[in-house]
Amino acid sequence: MTNNESDNAREWASQAYALLKEKQEKIKQEKIKEEKIKEEKIKEEKIKEEQIKDEQIKEEQIKEEQIKEEVYKKDFSNVRYETEAKLGEFDDEFTWSAMVLAAQGKKVNEISIDEIDWLSKLRKGLEETRKGFVTELLDKLGDDPLTPESLDDLETLLIRADVGIDSTDKVIDSLRKKLNEEVVGGEEGIKFLKDELRAIIDKPIKNSGTNILIPQKGKLNVWLIVGVNGVGKTTTLGKLAYLSSKSNYKTLIAAADTFRAAAVEQLQVWGDRSKVEVISNQSKNADPAAVVFDAINAANKRNSDLLLVDTAGRLQTKNNLMDELSKIKRIIDKKVPDAIIESLLVLDASQGQNGLKQAKSFAKSANLSGAIITKLDGTSRGGVSLAVSAEVNLPIRFIGAGEGVKDLRPFNSFEFVEALLADR
Repeated sequence: MTNNESDNAREWASQAYALLKEKQEKIKQEKIKEEKIKEEKIKEEKIKEEQIKDEQIKEEQIKEEQIKEEVYKKDFSNVRYETEAKLGEFDDEFTWSAMVLAAQGKKVNEISIDEIDWLSKLRKGLEETRKGFVTELLDKLGDDPLTPESLDDLETLLIRADVGIDSTDKVIDSLRKKLNEEVVGGEEGIKFLKDELRAIIDKPIKNSGTNILIPQKGKLNVWLIVGVNGVGKTTTLGKLAYLSSKSNYKTLIAAADTFRAAAVEQLQVWGDRSKVEVISNQSKNADPAAVVFDAINAANKRNSDLLLVDTAGRLQTKNNLMDELSKIKRIIDKKVPDAIIESLLVLDASQGQNGLKQAKSFAKSANLSGAIITKLDGTSRGGVSLAVSAEVNLPIRFIGAGEGVKDLRPFNSFEFVEALLADR
């Protein structure tokens, strides 16, 4: 090979090398690019997976919130914000309420708007009962003297209003006896009927030795709120907490109904509104007696006057429910042997005779000391209060005639009977 050929070969080789190197570099860069693309794809896939996972978590959270919201709507639908009572019109309703207060010895300057408002609500709450009872009764009686036939009509009306057989028999027998002794006009008959009904309701209250149930100072008062689910038990406890705290009693709540969904949350709402602390255990199916144990410790530390205990409304069997109540009472007796224990049965007035059956069932095994009648607003069965007094011998301690936080008051037989027999 000549020098010239050699130089040309070197030049060609150099060019070939440069081309091969360039090609090699391109291949290398393409591989790097492919690797980067592959890495980016893997990264994007991971990001997508994370996004899908986050979206799934978010969807689950939204579902949980929706479920929780539905529970809140269901359980808290009867929680109303506190509103100030306002003076309404000077009408028959106001006049009737004022007259009821005056009949109890109230002076003009002692009447409050709250009292007028409460009596108006009580009267409205018993309106359905009155429509099916009093209106027809007054139409039958009129101003004419009572007759044996009118007593038969009255007997039917009393039973229809869920007053109960025993109460009805007592009233009718008393009226028949009076009718045998003298002529009884319609107005006098109504007055006599009111007296008889008040006597029936007041008898267990007088026998208890306590006219109005209030916490006793200097000792821990423990009120067990019992009753089946759906009667307004937890809501009633919340209203009791409000009433107690507004009456300057140091109050505490034990959320011992650990089996019903959202019961603790519902009580917490009431506790916040009443400024009353709620002792609870957020664990699923926590032991109710353990909650009461913790609540008693807290009550002792805070020198509380009243501990309100929300209890389970339904366990697997009735025996389980009563065993749970007995266990709670043993804890109380052991921790605070000098505590004053009240077992208050919450009854839904709209359930009529079913409510009476509940009262009889609980009275046999739960050592009841009183009843709280709820949901009088709109029911036609307000007469069940008389049946509870006469047939279960249970003093009525509180009565609810509305959904607001203020719509629970200590029971007053005079006001109740006047509202039940209001002629308009």
